[in-house]
Amino acid sequence: MLDGPGGSRVRTPGEWPRRAVSGAADLFSFVFVLFSFCFRFVFVSGSFRAVGPSGRGPRRADAEVDRLMISVEGVAKRYGPVVAVTDLTFQIDHGEVVGFLGPNGAGKTTTMRILTGTLQPDEGDVRFEGRPIGEDLPGAKRRLGYLPESNPLYEEMLVSEYLDYVADLREVRGAERRAATRDAVDETGIGSVFHRPIAELSKGFRQRVGLAAAILHHPETLILDEPTEGLDPNQRVEIRRLVSELGRERTVLLSTHVLQEVEATCTRLLIIHRGRLVADGSVSELLEARRGGARYVVEAAGEGVAEALARLPGVTSQRVEPIDGRVRVQLSVSGNRELRPEIFRLAAERGWALWELFRERASLEQLFQELTASGEEETGAGAAAGGAAGEDER
Repeated sequence: MLDGPGGSRVRTPGEWPRRAVSGAADLFSFVFVLFSFCFRFVFVSGSFRAVGPSGRGPRRADAEVDRLMISVEGVAKRYGPVVAVTDLTFQIDHGEVVGFLGPNGAGKTTTMRILTGTLQPDEGDVRFEGRPIGEDLPGAKRRLGYLPESNPLYEEMLVSEYLDYVADLREVRGAERRAATRDAVDETGIGSVFHRPIAELSKGFRQRVGLAAAILHHPETLILDEPTEGLDPNQRVEIRRLVSELGRERTVLLSTHVLQEVEATCTRLLIIHRGRLVADGSVSELLEARRGGARYVVEAAGEGVAEALARLPGVTSQRVEPIDGRVRVQLSVSGNRELRPEIFRLAAERGWALWELFRERASLEQLFQELTASGEEETGAGAAAGGAAGEDER
């Protein structure tokens, strides 16, 4: 640089190339540092789903990792000597609405509390988008909306006051709070009761207020524990419709005992029994793979109906019920062989009066019963787990 007129500084011709070379070097250093950071984040920080301790399944590919929201690997939880959940492994992708089914005491509520960070598992790993939930529990909770089965509401508050209180807890402030409250009220349809005391609301509107509180902070994932419990049929339909709408833009895990809700709202189904996952897939996939094959119902009057039907090929069991001089026989048949033509021919040959003959469609209720029939009575696991956790395990 040279001194110019009036004390100004003037670049010499040779300084421009040196400046250009120096800038290029700085740019190269910046790109190298950025690449190093990205490499460490992707390959070191655990963005890929880890294989469980038993080596179940391969790691997911890049595209699948991008879609993976929740990953549960080998999770176990005990309350003293009682095992509530054991070796639980499943994944939930972005945008899925997943039904979570199981009899009382199966471990559903324990699992949901582990997913929300309320409980810590004794074994295993829970990840949100590839990151262990324990690495940033407050951050994970900010991305979750949780409606517990008890739906804790302060009845002395107005609905508006309660949502304002929830916004304080979620650290939603200012213009963002006003917009978030407006969105939650609109999505759940509680505008007409916004300034009413919660104590005066019906059970259906209380559930809506609970849902509004769960989505107030715009979470990416909703975990709903028995959202229609205790509602009348009309209220169930309304909440079911609301959950379907909420699931259009969010990942939803829904626990319920109402099987019709699962068929109406869920894209996928998880069934848990005695703390273990016993089924995972869409409703249609699970019904097609249903154990026990086909079922037939035959009602006929004549000699030796039950005995002859029991000898048909593939019949594994039967239940016989006498009805006004005839018998009603329910047949369980292995495989997919069609027996109705053979039953009709048998009835014609033996001169039976055939009152009824049909093949039962596989139902979700039958599937649920088959997968959870063993040990239907309480073993104490559910009650003990629920008592330790603060409420009955469902």
